[in-house]
Amino acid sequence: MVSHLLKNYEVVVIGGGAAGLSAALYSARRGLTTILISPEIGGQAGTTFEIENYPGRGFVTGPELMMDFKLQAEASGTEFLLTEAVGLEKIDQQFLVKTPTENIPAVAVILAFGLTPRKLNLPEENNFLNKGLSYCATCDGPLFKNKIVAVIGGGPAGLEAAEYLGRLAAKVYLIARADKLTGEEVIKEKITANSKIEIIYQTEIKQIIGEGQVEQIVISKKVGEQIEEQVLKVNGVFVKVGYLANSTWLPDFIARDEKGQIITNKDTETNCPGVFAAGDITDIDYKQIVISAGEGAKAALRAYQYIQKTPRLGTDWGKK
Repeated sequence: MVSHLLKNYEVVVIGGGAAGLSAALYSARRGLTTILISPEIGGQAGTTFEIENYPGRGFVTGPELMMDFKLQAEASGTEFLLTEAVGLEKIDQQFLVKTPTENIPAVAVILAFGLTPRKLNLPEENNFLNKGLSYCATCDGPLFKNKIVAVIGGGPAGLEAAEYLGRLAAKVYLIARADKLTGEEVIKEKITANSKIEIIYQTEIKQIIGEGQVEQIVISKKVGEQIEEQVLKVNGVFVKVGYLANSTWLPDFIARDEKGQIITNKDTETNCPGVFAAGDITDIDYKQIVISAGEGAKAALRAYQYIQKTPRLGTDWGKK
């Protein structure tokens, strides 16, 4: 394998989701030597079965949409390195992006690595990973066709997973901590209309049981003023309890908020000149594919102006 150290990149994009792929596309189309670093392509969007709100596409699966993003960025000249970024250094006016195998120099860096699925923090959780426990319904759902599964989480991600799995599995338990579901009404309607999906409110998962494979879960359910435990026989558990901003690998000179999200201004600029950030890893309010894609494009355009040392473009309208 030819080391990427042999090439000087103007832009390194970290992250393979909607924001990162969009940033890479716009960067490469501006004629900047661009490489995208990510252990996988697609991000959260790539794990979503049904996308119906991306403008101009109607219904499309997440993997299909993200593959289109990737092919377009690739056709525009983006190079890809399928590994994780583990460090970032600033050397004079340039940067060094560290991976487990090599360090890659860059004039500008775009941070777009999204969020990491939140775990249940059960002591046995890691033991069942890929043995019936999954964080991605789209990836692993087909393995549980005609089986019994539980989805942990009553938020938007949990609803999407339950709705998708309800098409494949014989039975889906949707475990919600609150007394109601939160998410898009159209998804709620599909869930309540599916007799294979049973919603269990005000409930938490306490334990996963099995001999080398998920076989049962123990749940704690609020019934009136009492807490009752119940054992459910399941073949699989899909964890959808939110996401974390895993940004601890970044250096201290990149400002983050109390959640670990990268702080940016309206132009995707961080507090460090030459480092831009886009998508769900930033402190923007709305975590949507179309917004991440737009922020990624914006970051690339700002990176281009930074590298070319050109002034910001003003509007050609308004008060004279």
